Amino acid sequence: MSSTLPLAALLLLSAVRPADASCVVTLDVDSVVHPVTVDLIDRSLIEARNRHCSLLLLRLNTPGGYLEATRSITELIISSTIPVAVYVSPGGGRAASAGFLILQAADIAVMAPGTHTGAAHPISLVGTPDEVMKKKLENDTAAALRTLTDRRGRNSALAQKAVLESVSFTDQEALSGHLIDFIARNDRDLLTQLATRPIRRFDMSTLTLDLHDAELIPYQSSVRQRIQLALSDPNIALALTLLGALCLYIEFSTPGLFLPGVAGALMLLTGLFSLSVLPLSWSGAALLLLAVAFFGLELKFPTHGVLGAGGAVAMVFGALLLVDSPLPELRVHLSTALALVLPFTAITAFLVAIAVRARLSAPATGRETYLGARAVTLSPLQPEGQILFHGEIWRARSTEPLPAGASVRITSIDGLTLDVEAQPPGD
Repeated sequence: MSSTLPLAALLLLSAVRPADASCVVTLDVDSVVHPVTVDLIDRSLIEARNRHCSLLLLRLNTPGGYLEATRSITELIISSTIPVAVYVSPGGGRAASAGFLILQAADIAVMAPGTHTGAAHPISLVGTPDEVMKKKLENDTAAALRTLTDRRGRNSALAQKAVLESVSFTDQEALSGHLIDFIARNDRDLLTQLATRPIRRFDMSTLTLDLHDAELIPYQSSVRQRIQLALSDPNIALALTLLGALCLYIEFSTPGLFLPGVAGALMLLTGLFSLSVLPLSWSGAALLLLAVAFFGLELKFPTHGVLGAGGAVAMVFGALLLVDSPLPELRVHLSTALALVLPFTAITAFLVAIAVRARLSAPATGRETYLGARAVTLSPLQPEGQILFHGEIWRARSTEPLPAGASVRITSIDGLTLDVEAQPPGD
C-alpha cells in the first residue's frame, strides 16, 4: 500500500505537467517589418501555445518598416499569454526604427554584443507630411513608447530620445540606460541568464522560467508565407510586373504563340498585386508606363532605335523612382533596373533590325521585280510580239527584231507591255 501511493502521486504530477513546457519556439525576423511579419509572429505564438511551450524567442535584425505593422506586432506581444523575448542578433545586427518599438514591447529585451538599436523617429513611407502631421506622428509614437517602457520598468525618458531625436544606442549603452534587460552571446546564454531573472509581464505580474535545458523549436513558415515574403521584395514585385509586360509585348508582336500571353498575364497581375502594398511614387509609375509605350511604338513606327532608347532610359529612372521610401531595403536597386531594361531593349533592337533590313532589301514581289528578269519569246518581235514570263503570256516589244524562242531580258514596263532586249551571251 505504501509503495503504490508515491507511484500514484508521480503519475498524477506527470499528468498535470505540460509535456513540452521546457521548449522555446524561435522565429527569425531579418527583413523589413511589414504585414507578412505580423502574420509570422501571430502564427509562431499560436504554435508556441499549441506545443505548451514557455517562451517565444524572436531573433530580430531589421532596419525598420511600416508603423501600422509595428503596432500590430506590439499588440500581439502585449496580449500574448506566453512571454516573448526579443533578441537583437547576430553581432552587427540592429533593431532600428520599428525594431526599437518591438524590442521595448517585449517581455524580455536582449541584445547580442556588437548590435545597436534606436533611431525610431517616425517617417512617413508615402510622401512628405506637413509639420502639423509630422508633430502628431512623433507625439503619438512617443506616447506609445512611454506606455511600453513604463509597464516594462524601462527608461522612458531615454527611450523617447530615440523617437524625438533619432538617437541610437549600442548594446552597452542600451544596457546601462535600462533599455534592455541584459546582453547575451547566443540563444543558450540568453536562456541561462533568464533562469535567474523574474519576467515582468505587461499586466505587472512576474514569473520566473527555468529554461536552461529547454528545447529550441524553429518556427517553420508555410509555403504561402514564403511566397508572401518573396513578393514583398520590391525588386521581385517589379521584376514580375515588367517581365509580364514583356511577355505580353512578345505576344502582341508575334500573335498566336499563346504561352507568352498566358504567362505574361499571370506575372503582370501577381506583380501589380505585390506593388499595391508598397509606397509607390506616381512619377515612377508614369515613367514606367511611358517606357512601355515607347517600346510598343517602336514596333509600330520604326524610328531606328530613337523610341527604344528613350524607353530604356525611362524604364531605368521609373524603376529607381517607383517606390517612395526612405528605407533602402524598400527601394528598387539599380542593378535590378538595368537587368529589367536589357530584355526590352534587346527584343526591340532585334525587331527594329528586322524592319530596317526589310526596308533596305530589294522588293520580292510586285512589278519592280520584273526589271532584269529573263523571259522567252513565243513569237517573233518585229518590233512587237508575245513572250512567256513566269508561266504567263505577255505582250512585248523590242528595238531590234528577235526570232521566236529567243532569250530576252525585261528592261522596262509600259502598262501591260514589257520592253525587252536580247539576253547577252553568257548572262
